Amino acid sequence: MNILISGGCKNGKSYYAQHLAKRQAAENSPLYYIATMEPADEEDDARILRHREEREGWGFITLEQNRDIGSLRADFSGSFLLDSVTALLSNEMFREDGAVDREAYLRVAEELEQLAEKSGNIVFVSDYIYSDAVKYDELTELYREGLAWIDRTLAKKCGAVIEVSYGNIQLLKGDIAI
Repeated sequence: MNILISGGCKNGKSYYAQHLAKRQAAENSPLYYIATMEPADEEDDARILRHREEREGWGFITLEQNRDIGSLRADFSGSFLLDSVTALLSNEMFREDGAVDREAYLRVAEELEQLAEKSGNIVFVSDYIYSDAVKYDELTELYREGLAWIDRTLAKKCGAVIEVSYGNIQLLKGDIAI
């Protein structure tokens, strides 16, 4: 089953997603962790290290794919965990050369839809950063709106949608044991 997990930053989504992906994995089939974060500072490095340590010994095969998710190569009979949609959009939208791809969210949404179709067994992790009432600068608003677009697209494609907030897990769509 394809599953979307969303929630606030640093609320336990990744750890919960690892459990779900492991639970969904068929015996003797590959279990992939698609890592999308490009570290920008020491805090990011520490977060990546913590995630690696958390999944150590779980059988995950890590695939570093921080851009161009549509070109991902893997055995699609396996199970997947993509962490995170948020980082993937950031990488695609805000380019290394300083350019901004204002339509990156459309491409990312389409490629993630195709990935969900290829796999049929993927857990997507995203951050719920688009609902507060604060008005941000134009690019931040564009990013937030783009992430909301992608999450709505994935929610339609996924059999289950789950929100994780402060360790609380709430099933928003589907029929799955949480």
